[in-house]
Amino acid sequence: MVRLNGQEIDAAGKTISEIIEKEGYNAARLAVELNGSIVPKAKYAETVVKENDVIEVVRFVGGG
Repeated sequence: MVRLNGQEIDAAGKTISEIIEKEGYNAARLAVELNGSIVPKAKYAETVVKENDVIEVVRFVGGG
């Protein structure tokens, strides 16, 4: 299991790209942190998460 924004999900062995797509996030408007480190967007497709990893997804919201 992997922890995504505080929720346990079955995503070990999947890439960040696969996870954000499955969870319905818009990759263009977010930042991803894996175990405390920001993952560059260019690395989403090649970054594979492991059992017990912690992912935080932060969505950017426009406003003023």
